[in-house]
Amino acid sequence: MDIGIRLQTVRKRRGLSQRELAKRVGVTNSTISLIEQNKVSPSVGSLKKVLDGIPISLADFFTMDLDRGGDSPFYALDEQPDVGNDGIHYFLVGQHRPNRQMCLLREVMPAGSDTGTTMLSHDGEEGGVVVSGRVEVTVGDQVRVLGPGEAWYFDSRQPHRFRNVGEGEAVMVSASTPPTF
Repeated sequence: MDIGIRLQTVRKRRGLSQRELAKRVGVTNSTISLIEQNKVSPSVGSLKKVLDGIPISLADFFTMDLDRGGDSPFYALDEQPDVGNDGIHYFLVGQHRPNRQMCLLREVMPAGSDTGTTMLSHDGEEGGVVVSGRVEVTVGDQVRVLGPGEAWYFDSRQPHRFRNVGEGEAVMVSASTPPTF
């Protein structure tokens, strides 16, 4: 395990500079720098003292999955897994957020794609906005073709379906509760 990289990652995620962490802990910022570069291997007691300045426990420090974004509210493109199927891409935002209350997706539908002839239905609510393209949205017995900037919001227990009726790719941003992915 690379303690230096782990410390640097946790420190940056908490928005702390080396200087600020050093000040909190009562050491020089070069000490923090040397630990992060793995040029100094701190004792357990010294590491605990540094982690108290963040603050994070030794247990959390060593068990935190750094690939899951920690406490960051931001998600780069490569941190949005594609949970789609049948050629439709659903890029999920916040996959590993604890106790997530909604599903937030960036959806990319190739020309001619469709969520299926069987209407979807599940508990909760659903809403979204078309970013580009033209999407036919069916909710119950209502059908409308939506273009960029147009949106939908409905009780998702109503049978519904989405179909790209444009000539190119359609991109949408949607949210639903409770989270389905």
